[in-house]
Amino acid sequence: MIPLALADTGAECTIRKIGGSPEVKKHLENLGFVVGGTVTVIASMSGNVIVKVKEARVAVSEEMARRIMI
Repeated sequence: MIPLALADTGAECTIRKIGGSPEVKKHLENLGFVVGGTVTVIASMSGNVIVKVKEARVAVSEEMARRIMI
């Protein structure tokens, strides 16, 4: 398992674990990041990641991307 922040551009990944406080987990869940779900990395700029999740594009900060394990 590696953090989403370290995934290669264009990689389609399955979410295996989401860390952080209950508030952080709920926020990510509301954005579509759920365990077992699929995300595709669109772009990565200085740690911040743009991903496609559930047919939507979402920008995630490096701090949040490090909490999402793939």
